[in-house]
Amino acid sequence: MKIVAVESWREDVPLTRPYSIAFQSTDAVTILALALRAEDGSVGLGAATPEAAITGETVEACARALATDELAWLVGRDVRTLPRLAGEIAARTPGARAAVDMALHDLYARNAGRPLADVLGRAHEVLPTSITIGIKPVAETLAEAQEYLERGFRAIKVKIGVELDLDLERLAKLRERFGREFLLRADANQGYGIRELAEFLRRTRGLALELLEQPMEPARNEDLLSLPESDRARIAADESLHSEADALALSRAPRPFGIWNIKLMKSGGISGARRIASTAESSGVELMWGCMDESVVGIAAALHAAFASPATRYLDLDGSLDLSRDFARGGFVLEKGLLRTNGRPGLGVERLGP
Repeated sequence: MKIVAVESWREDVPLTRPYSIAFQSTDAVTILALALRAEDGSVGLGAATPEAAITGETVEACARALATDELAWLVGRDVRTLPRLAGEIAARTPGARAAVDMALHDLYARNAGRPLADVLGRAHEVLPTSITIGIKPVAETLAEAQEYLERGFRAIKVKIGVELDLDLERLAKLRERFGREFLLRADANQGYGIRELAEFLRRTRGLALELLEQPMEPARNEDLLSLPESDRARIAADESLHSEADALALSRAPRPFGIWNIKLMKSGGISGARRIASTAESSGVELMWGCMDESVVGIAAALHAAFASPATRYLDLDGSLDLSRDFARGGFVLEKGLLRTNGRPGLGVERLGP
């Protein structure tokens, strides 16, 4: 099945709930969208949300890489040669790679008439996703957690990493107010040093934290080796993990992280993510699948890839929930905090508008 047309465009989307993390605040997102049309009329969708602070990729660089004339080489190519095509996009920026790669996977699975997770080899049917609370005062944190519990979520991730005492107070108050009604995760976004981290771990031992994400800068990964293995087992690599090479380095014992957070915007799409997932599976590392603020297209792509990996244990795929609008719909079913694919071919997404 040959590709006959390529279209890319930009969507600037305000967030309905702006938020802050350790190194920035966000109130809007730029989505770079991609559509690949095949000769039978079917369309594969992809999307990128570049984040310079994470991948070093600017929106402008990603947009140039996704320009229609830059992707003209895809016209006339057979989507059934997916592995070869995926290899040919490897030199592009990570977000652009991700958008092209997920659109190709979408079209490939649509051609097969099956959900992508089934084509890749499904290992999971349904898993809970966490939903994120940004850095904010205690009262606002509790109010937002109450809202999420009422919406059915049972896993909450709290952004921390700016002020240790406030971080500890917010987490303690959440447990005090809600008990064990939800799984509790924390994400420091590189905000701590090793002394702060050690104190954080000591003072949260009674809070039953499920995991702590990227507490320090990647350059300080070795500092984590001073922690007991039982603590490292609950720490997840995020900004420390971008590529298969990173995964291979992090898999060598002793390991600074017991969990790896894969994001398609870091790995360059489903193909790169699956190579990381394969390393995790062979190394006995648990996987968490995360996201940026993304279209349902990107969330669906991550979900299908996650469900095709036996190493997957955690989902943090809430990035489309606070968009004020989207260029697509579908992709997954979210019920009481549980995510599943929707049974439709490909990524299960449908473009809105033209």
